[in-house]
Amino acid sequence: MSTCTKSGGCTSRPAGVVLDANWRWIHDAKQGSYTNCYTGNEWDSSLCPDPATCSSNCALDGGDYPGTYGIQASGNSLKLGFVTKGATGMSNIGSRTYLMDDDSNYYMFKLKNKEFTFTVDVSNLPCGLNGALYFVEMDKDGGMSKYPTNKAGAKYGTGYCDAQCPHDIKFINGMGNMLNWTTSPTDKNAGAGKYGTCCPEMDIWEANSMATAYTAHPCSVKGQTQCSGVECGDIDKGQRYEGVCDKDGCDFNSWRLGDETFFGSGSSFKVDTTKPVTAVTQFITTDGTDTGDLKEIRRVWVQDGKAIGNPQVTVAGKTFDSLTDDTCDTMKATFGDIKDFEKKGGMKAMGESLERGVVLVMSLWDDHAVNMLWLDSDFPLNKPKTTPGVARGPCSTDSGKPTDVESNHPGSSVTYSDIKVGEIGSTFSGGPSPPSPTPPAPTPPSPTPSGCPGGSLSACIGLCPSDPPVVYAACVKSCAARCAGEEEQWVEPL
Repeated sequence: MSTCTKSGGCTSRPAGVVLDANWRWIHDAKQGSYTNCYTGNEWDSSLCPDPATCSSNCALDGGDYPGTYGIQASGNSLKLGFVTKGATGMSNIGSRTYLMDDDSNYYMFKLKNKEFTFTVDVSNLPCGLNGALYFVEMDKDGGMSKYPTNKAGAKYGTGYCDAQCPHDIKFINGMGNMLNWTTSPTDKNAGAGKYGTCCPEMDIWEANSMATAYTAHPCSVKGQTQCSGVECGDIDKGQRYEGVCDKDGCDFNSWRLGDETFFGSGSSFKVDTTKPVTAVTQFITTDGTDTGDLKEIRRVWVQDGKAIGNPQVTVAGKTFDSLTDDTCDTMKATFGDIKDFEKKGGMKAMGESLERGVVLVMSLWDDHAVNMLWLDSDFPLNKPKTTPGVARGPCSTDSGKPTDVESNHPGSSVTYSDIKVGEIGSTFSGGPSPPSPTPPAPTPPSPTPSGCPGGSLSACIGLCPSDPPVVYAACVKSCAARCAGEEEQWVEPL
């Protein structure tokens, strides 16, 4: 991983990853005993009759990352395999990993007024799979200092939470989650307990080779929070919008927003998923400081030495290319979605979480609930495909069944690499920096190549007003013309 400044460039620092506790073997903590506390998707009632006894009796195991879990690290890259058959003959499905600061703590990112950049290869991910890189507001030490019964901590991947308030986490707040445990009818390794674990979530990247989205999920709670009952917002109880987190989130999916030519497999797409691509996500504040309110989440792409602007889309007469409170409200109204993003605090609440500190998650998974149709196909299925917001990708509504993808595409994988974080405009070449918060609206430079304002393409684009999007696009196009010959080419937004 690298940290970057515009004046000093990028500095590399060592960083490792740890596997989430939910994937690990749980066994009797007695020395020399390897009786499983959890087998398949059921708890051993003798070792785990209640949460406290379970926590005392059971221990998390280490793991053979490549051999058992299909996790391979090399240099600055991390490859996650899909189906891995271990030495015992049992198969592991997917994984979830966290970036570490040291042996006992997750690395904490504070992202307001910053940009986060990484390169990803999803060429080997078919419909129904999701290579997800995202941030959640977990505790730095995995909850070890808060909960004395948690003896494992971040070193063993404890403390997970997200905006879906998952009930399948085996240990929450240092206690076993076996109360009211119900085994999954579709997943032989999973179940759900009485408690869920909630926190704000910023999905930087959810994608396969066919579709992608980045999504903000604010919550009304701060940090990792155990939930029960209505506060979990359980879908099967009809309480999705009564919980503490915005489960829908506000997403930018170019296919869903009407551009079916931007992201996909092959050279006909502006971003070609047969090749690695670099994604730059910028968190822009109202006053250009680290403490200002978050107002916009902007995406820039880099592929084959070219910076590519996020597509400009038009919804209900408004043209935009990023996430703001206004664009989120417009999409929700047009698509007929519940405005839970606004209810849970919108951009301001999302920014407050990013200011408090978040943990980087890198994962690969398939979807036993709705087959990943919400990402790459038509969803929900009870609405016509022509309904605005329903078509989210080109995959068939029959695709994505876990039994199918696990048997037909076991060798699938995703690779994340070259992670950078720093000042806006510092982590890549040739891209846009936001203007100062309240600049006079400059006139876009003349398209005639007669000198490069600011002295470089990046500086020229930095002079462009971000609003309205049409003016920003025209300004970027003019900069590209006037600054021809720069080390990287800016490909204008659609």
